[in-house]
Amino acid sequence: MPVTVGKVVEGTITGITNFGAFVKLPEGESGLVHISEISDDYVKRVADYLKKDQKVKVKILSISQDGKISLSIRQAKPKTNKPMEIDWSKNDEKQRYMSFEDKLSKFLKESSEKQDALKMRESRRGLGQRYRGRNMDL
Repeated sequence: MPVTVGKVVEGTITGITNFGAFVKLPEGESGLVHISEISDDYVKRVADYLKKDQKVKVKILSISQDGKISLSIRQAKPKTNKPMEIDWSKNDEKQRYMSFEDKLSKFLKESSEKQDALKMRESRRGLGQRYRGRNMDL
């Protein structure tokens, strides 16, 4: 079965570098998963996410004229456009006797915690540094 662009196949990690990981494909060919294509999260060290001889599913992104194969682990994961389903029966019992103000207060607290977690994640990735020191009241 020849390697074709867009196909998802299983391969084995054969080597890890600072910029990505080499993967042996089923046909015996090798390709590279760039560090940016390993995870949806920020990857600082490839070795924190992948190990040698690990089996991974990869999507074939491109094949260059000289035969180099670009791969992606993060794009090999199935995408779901379906919204998350909520089991209302679990929340219903707990919230049945709560007042609207209590429900609103709980929502605001949870929302604030989620926003703080996102801000912390962005600052770790360095995205928060772009706006530091700038006057945003222009």
